[in-house]
Amino acid sequence: MRRSLLAVAIGLAINATGMKPALADEFTVADIEVEGLQRVSAGSVFSSFPVNIGQQIDETRLASAIKELFRSGLFTDIEVARDGNVLIVNVEERPSISSIEIEGNDNIESDMLLDALSDAGMQEGEVFQRATLERLELEILRSYIAQGRYNARVTATAEPQPQNRVAIHLDINEGSVASIQHINIIGNRDFSEEELTDLFELRTSSWWNSLTNKDKYARERLSGDLETLRSYYLDRGYLDFNVESSQVSISPDKQQVFIAISINEGKQYTISDIRLRGDLIVGEEELRKLIPVEEGDVFSRAKMTSISESLSYRLGREGYAFANVDAVPEPDGEDTATVTFYVEPGKRAYVRRINFEGNVSTKDEVLRQEMTQMEGGVASTDRIEFSKDQLDRLGFFQTVEVDTVPVPGTDDLVDVNYSVQEQPTGSLSASVGFSQSSGIILGASVSENNFFGTGKRASFGVNVSDSVKSANISYTDPYYTVDGVSRGFSVFGRQTDYDEEDISSYLLDEYGAKLTFGYPTDAFTRINFGLGVTQSKVKDGRYTSTEVLEFMEEEGNSFVNYFLSGSWRRSTLNRGVLPTDGYSHSLSLDVAVPGSDLTFYKTSYKTNYYFPLTDSQRWVVRLRGEIGYGDGYGDRSRMPFYEHYYAGGFGSVRGYEANSLGNTVVSNYDGDEDPFGGNLLTEAGMEFIVPTPFAGDTRSMRTSLFVDAGQVFDTDSEPAYDPDLGEIRAAAGVSFQWITAVGPLAFSLAKPLNDQAEDDTQVFQFSLGQTF
Repeated sequence: MRRSLLAVAIGLAINATGMKPALADEFTVADIEVEGLQRVSAGSVFSSFPVNIGQQIDETRLASAIKELFRSGLFTDIEVARDGNVLIVNVEERPSISSIEIEGNDNIESDMLLDALSDAGMQEGEVFQRATLERLELEILRSYIAQGRYNARVTATAEPQPQNRVAIHLDINEGSVASIQHINIIGNRDFSEEELTDLFELRTSSWWNSLTNKDKYARERLSGDLETLRSYYLDRGYLDFNVESSQVSISPDKQQVFIAISINEGKQYTISDIRLRGDLIVGEEELRKLIPVEEGDVFSRAKMTSISESLSYRLGREGYAFANVDAVPEPDGEDTATVTFYVEPGKRAYVRRINFEGNVSTKDEVLRQEMTQMEGGVASTDRIEFSKDQLDRLGFFQTVEVDTVPVPGTDDLVDVNYSVQEQPTGSLSASVGFSQSSGIILGASVSENNFFGTGKRASFGVNVSDSVKSANISYTDPYYTVDGVSRGFSVFGRQTDYDEEDISSYLLDEYGAKLTFGYPTDAFTRINFGLGVTQSKVKDGRYTSTEVLEFMEEEGNSFVNYFLSGSWRRSTLNRGVLPTDGYSHSLSLDVAVPGSDLTFYKTSYKTNYYFPLTDSQRWVVRLRGEIGYGDGYGDRSRMPFYEHYYAGGFGSVRGYEANSLGNTVVSNYDGDEDPFGGNLLTEAGMEFIVPTPFAGDTRSMRTSLFVDAGQVFDTDSEPAYDPDLGEIRAAAGVSFQWITAVGPLAFSLAKPLNDQAEDDTQVFQFSLGQTF
């Protein structure tokens, strides 16, 4: 016989009043039946219902079991009945969510709202609980209020659907952001309210601030402004400064905000004494050299933080990677304070492992070759940072980051993790593109500075343009030995038709090979030596000048020359591509040695300086210069004309056509003067590198304002050479460079500053696929 267990409810009521329940007959559960299930499995019920078959049960235990089943959150109603020794559980399931729709949200994305709902257990297919929906409704509203949208409204509805389901609909009216009408600072004496509010990101309403949204109130922005205000005072010696309160008032229509900030400036403190305390691993005299403040200086928290970092870094050079230095000011008078630097070096740390990540193409061994910090050695901040700089200088990576991580369970071991982001490397010498000096460049080539991720430089290609047909093979191993000695070789063939280059008309065929070795003298300096052979054949063109014809008549038109070369280079540039800091100097000499058909030499010197103006290194001044000189020796009074220097175009003096500057000769065709080059090259330039608009902080793009100047002279010209600085040409403009996946792109807009009537100028210049 089925009998309702009303006694259970009566027992609960009696228990709530503190009375002992009247016990009904206990019975042993022979079976448990569950009725009313639609989506929820019987197993879910049995796992949450702590009554088992064969268990002795009474109303107290049964009441407790029902509570446990309610806690599962799966049911809105539970009834229990007994049929003999069979326990019958009748449940009414909570509805499931069939769909969630959100309307009216523009400033908070639907995906963010759906993620928030999902985190709270509200997503399609889950059990619906109205209390959770109401709570989320309030949370969403708070999010809009934090944005300053005080008149926002959020309405959540649950529409019943067939099969015990509900459709959730969120109707959002975001309202408008309240604008700031007034910011009032109370308690300031030494600084005006205008000076202080100029520090804030939040501003009072105006047409300009409305466009930039600076007059829109947000709680997070106010917190940031208060911290800025606090830092401003502490950096100027106001140790007792305090923000006593900040109040935000809203107009009745919730459209206007009034901010009142009460501060206590306190007194301005100067430094009366500087002390060093703790375990001074490095001598106090040396540490004091890293403290650029003196007694009587105004206290500055920013300076103290910077000094603490410098001291910690110095200790890190000795292997104390966990060194901690705290600067503590202690007032010792009415307006003076003693600053004590407490030094805690900790234990000397050793490197357990050096790890690399992000190098998808580049092999680990290539990166390890650049490491001056070794595994198992003392962890030196100098070596760790220098190794990072070495990776940057490779030119393989767009970004390089380093992180020193303590090894769990130890107090003297660290792992050094280098994270790199690779960038295109073959594009630096790509051979597909277009340039205004050579026209369309076609060809099949492989040119890679990081060949198959080995760090070796290799190229093979056949290239054809309007003026040049070339084939080349080159290979350089920068780590031919473990000591960093490099070895390289190259074989080339090139046919150049200078008719197409708009310079003195002749054709030049050259074939040659070269072997080079490089030796590092220190971390920044390298010396290279090489030997090579070149066969050159000159042919007259359609309108070859008299000078070329006379040379061919005197010397012939085919020459085999043997070269010895040497170069010295010192570079502290922070990157291999598009650097922003450091300098480079290079000096080279190529000599066609005795035994060659023509004996001559060429020497050149190049320099680059980069001066970052900000810590972010996005505003940089670059200075560059180059001078080249060549001449004959022995029974040769001058260098061959086909070895002349030329100027103009990219990498030289922008604003003038490529190779158009310098000595000229008269064409035998139309009497016009064509560029003929010379044996003395002079170039200089200054660039102001600025952030690329709309590109963010990227290392693959560069925008700069520039001034270029230069000229080519012929010191062997007749009559006697008389240099005139007025012949130097200059131009100013803007340039853009971008390392793309298909090759480096560069263009410039330049205005010649002192061009003459005979000069070939070019305001817009660009190149794709050429080295720059």
